[in-house]
Amino acid sequence: MPSPNLDRTGLVARVTELFRAQITDGRWRLASKIPTESELVEWSGAGRNTVREAVSSLVQAGILRREQGRGTFVVSTSDLRSSVSRRVAVTSRRDSLELRLALDAASARIAAARRSEADAERLRILLGERRDAWANGDVHERLRADSALHRAIVAATRNALMQEVYDGLLEVFEEVQLHDVAGAADDLARLHTDLVEAIVDGDPERAAATMSALLQPLINDS
Repeated sequence: MPSPNLDRTGLVARVTELFRAQITDGRWRLASKIPTESELVEWSGAGRNTVREAVSSLVQAGILRREQGRGTFVVSTSDLRSSVSRRVAVTSRRDSLELRLALDAASARIAAARRSEADAERLRILLGERRDAWANGDVHERLRADSALHRAIVAATRNALMQEVYDGLLEVFEEVQLHDVAGAADDLARLHTDLVEAIVDGDPERAAATMSALLQPLINDS
């Protein structure tokens, strides 16, 4: 990529925004390792200290994370996402589940109104993968499959902000849910099938109500 043209006014702030743009535009993807300090110096044309301060600024904002001996990784794509995720991480299980219900129910309602045929097919596939994950019995595979289905519902809303916030909270939601997916039986299989059917059928109220039926019992038991 071409080297950007930077003047000396507010250089650290400019370099910080330059790096931030690499993340928000998707060139530095979530969970990926960013270029080394030397590579950033060469690419940006800024001095080593400026690059170091810019990276530190994004680390402090919760967007990047340094890992000793491994490098610096993208852990969030926005200040909003990182700040909300940090806040939720120290709240109770009940509070986290209530937030998830609010987001998931709204997503289900919107997805039912906006989903495309490609979305419908994707949801059917992921529902099958979720069913297979429970048959296999691996807890982490169950969690991955369940999250993939719920994320696909959020994606079907076509609401980029909702997707960004949901992805930022997903790690917290998964941690809260880890115990719930450890049981031998999938007590929620029928409700997940009903949920997908409601979205595919384009029934917003039934989709939202089914999502509530999925999550409200977990809240009541918290």
